[in-house]
Amino acid sequence: MKDIRNIAIIAHVDHGKTTLVDKIIQQAKMFRDNQEMHECFLDSNDLERERGITILSKNISVQYRGVKINVIDTPGHSDFGGQVERVLNLTDGVILLVDAAEGPMPQTRFVLEKALRLGKKPIVLINKIDKPDARPTEVVNAVFDLFCELDANEDQLDFPLLYASGRDGWCVRDLEHEPRTSIVPLLDAVLEHIPAPKFVEGPMQMQVATLDYSDYVGRIGIGRVARGTIRANAAVAVLDRDGNRRGGQIKSLFTFEGLDRKDCDAVECGDICGVVGIEDIYVSDTICDAESPEMLPPIAIDEPTVSMVFRVNDSPFFGRDGKFVTARHIRNRLLKEAQSDVALRVKEAGNGGEMFEVSGRGVLHLAILIETMRREGFELAVSRPKVITKLVDGVLHDPMETLTIDVPEEFSGNVITLVGQRRGEMRHMETRGKRQLIEFEIPTRGLIGLRSKILTASAGEAIVAHRFDRYAPFKGDIPARVNGSMVSLGQGKAVAYAIDALQLRGTFFIDPGEETYEGMVVGEHCKDNDLPVNLQKGKELTNMRAAGSDRKMKIAPAVKLSLEQALEYIADDELVEVTPHFLRMRKILLTEEARRAAARAAAKA
Repeated sequence: MKDIRNIAIIAHVDHGKTTLVDKIIQQAKMFRDNQEMHECFLDSNDLERERGITILSKNISVQYRGVKINVIDTPGHSDFGGQVERVLNLTDGVILLVDAAEGPMPQTRFVLEKALRLGKKPIVLINKIDKPDARPTEVVNAVFDLFCELDANEDQLDFPLLYASGRDGWCVRDLEHEPRTSIVPLLDAVLEHIPAPKFVEGPMQMQVATLDYSDYVGRIGIGRVARGTIRANAAVAVLDRDGNRRGGQIKSLFTFEGLDRKDCDAVECGDICGVVGIEDIYVSDTICDAESPEMLPPIAIDEPTVSMVFRVNDSPFFGRDGKFVTARHIRNRLLKEAQSDVALRVKEAGNGGEMFEVSGRGVLHLAILIETMRREGFELAVSRPKVITKLVDGVLHDPMETLTIDVPEEFSGNVITLVGQRRGEMRHMETRGKRQLIEFEIPTRGLIGLRSKILTASAGEAIVAHRFDRYAPFKGDIPARVNGSMVSLGQGKAVAYAIDALQLRGTFFIDPGEETYEGMVVGEHCKDNDLPVNLQKGKELTNMRAAGSDRKMKIAPAVKLSLEQALEYIADDELVEVTPHFLRMRKILLTEEARRAAARAAAKA
């Protein structure tokens, strides 16, 4: 049996996990000297690079002193926290990264709690020690307090402590006396403190922790061999989380070697591998010997908290920009995504199979899916996010979140007021120099649209983070958007003269010359009602001029909303139209007459 270590790197978002893995890859000589390696190598898809966050957990392995170290880079954002929980089942220990200035943050607590509950051995790494505002001593004390709060056992409390600058590629145990030259002390600590997996004799057993998908071989189950040896071309039994049994045959196996996947004939107990060939494989399924099937305890999968309706785009600009526009295309793509992302739920929402209710762990989770689909050529319309509530003993319960805001002291009053309007309750406030770290408990409903308001109120200085906490009794209604919309009355290009005349009525989302259609939301009204506007009205070109009637037009630049901002901005009677090159907001009922009739019917009801 090979000497193996299985570790996951866990941390709050933007504390430097992927950068640290980059340096491990470089210093382990996994590239030839003439090969170029870009930053954040494991953030391999375009969205991860653009946003600077890890969305999908990824496996690599490093050979060090004759030992194979399987390293798993995990997401730090709470919307993708479900992946972290599952991959922890593959490991024997974790490296907990903590920013030397920020200290433990909400997701730090979340992932550490999961690791400690599963009995994983932690190594604490205080990262970004080169920051000018780094405070390593206070952060170490805060981390120890966090371990105590989470009821860590004595062995876990006796964690090895290291200091590092992932960007500069060094790690040390002693800040004062050790040379800051390489990442080797971290690898030494892994070999010294993370236990090797024990070889368990007996019939083969493996549990699927994550899924991958290939257009050529279908679903791929990735997990750790818990007992015995798994072999290619073997007939196996598959037990789902309810204990139902079905047969299957493993067509091929692969392990992770460096940055690549290596096909192999057998994988021994303790190693992480991928299994190809079993149809309808799912997270938590146990693959075991056909002669003596025995199920492993099922893996808990977090329930979704937010849902949206995806539907066929039925605007006048239907089919102009997208390549995949029909309900069949959208259904197949959503079902394919649900096969690899177990935190996603998809079901039809009526209307002749042209609408689908998609549920996930947060607005960002669903926005990433929509952004991926539009880049693939899909055209669709999506509704405003809605929070999934539960009835517990006849009482309506809301999902609650822990919200942490790091903000300059002079803006803290504005932030507390904004969160209070969204039914948020302050739990804790801590002063850090000229900034304050404020912790709130807030309903998930209150987070929709809150981030942009906080950034505006803090002049862009606030750092906002949140994580799901629990379900709690309904806190009451939360004020919706105060301002109404400016809605286009006609179809055609927007005229500068018309926009100029309407600027006092509100803020525009479009520039002169952009194509509009009836029912399209073109701006935000300064009052609370919707305002129909005629943007195709040009200037009367007559020979009669009054002295001083002409003036130079001064048109303010349009406000351009990102996909997440648009999803959080729209009202319940509006949709976001998503195409490969355009984001538009529109009313569900496009004509003014239809909207008035619907309002009258609602008033009567």
